[in-house]
Amino acid sequence: MQTHIFSTAAQVGQATAMLIAAQLLRKPDSVLGLATGSSPIPTYETLVGMYRTGLLDFSKATSFNLDEYVGIDPHHPCSYHAFMQEHLFSHINIKPENVHIPDGNAEDLTAAAKKYDASILASGGIDLQLLGIGRNGHIGFNEPGDHFVYGCHKVSLSESTIEANKRFFDSVDAVPRHAVSLGIGSIMQARQVLLIATGEDKAEAVRRALEEDVSPQWQASILRTHPDVVFLLDEAAASQLKHR
Repeated sequence: MQTHIFSTAAQVGQATAMLIAAQLLRKPDSVLGLATGSSPIPTYETLVGMYRTGLLDFSKATSFNLDEYVGIDPHHPCSYHAFMQEHLFSHINIKPENVHIPDGNAEDLTAAAKKYDASILASGGIDLQLLGIGRNGHIGFNEPGDHFVYGCHKVSLSESTIEANKRFFDSVDAVPRHAVSLGIGSIMQARQVLLIATGEDKAEAVRRALEEDVSPQWQASILRTHPDVVFLLDEAAASQLKHR
């Protein structure tokens, strides 16, 4: 496990983009696991800049997103389909048929989740998985619980997650109460994991993930058992760490 601490969130984004770029340069047909939320936006901005200057080519790459809300139209501005189009996909040359995002509107969500996991396996598995971290330590939408869920699954969002995400919606009542998320097992199968955390509001989650016992109450703590995981933090997110 590696932990890197940078002065600013912008530097975190640039460093993370460099690691993703290195993966694509080594293996142009890489399978990338992608995340949404505010944390990866600087990373995507940097990747778009690299593409526009001719440094990167996404034409052979495949992507699988971590999660999507249940019951939200893919064209809704707060859907993760729309997020990825706005911040990354519409600005690079990744092929639409190589882009995968969980289906939160499937009639049978359980069957759709199993199919999503199968698609990842059929692609050869995720080479590099990008993650953020929730204030309660969730990764993907794997909320605190009594156990780690292995595969892609439907999740009931916690009140803290709903509260954190209401800023993207017109009101807290408009925030979906459920999502489809890759499970912890699916995340842990990625060959490399990059976790971004920026801002003081993530400091407790980072400390618990890195310095307390591995526990499903802080889902990100399981990453310490992964053979190749990199935490990329700004000073604010690292502010509660005792061992830097």
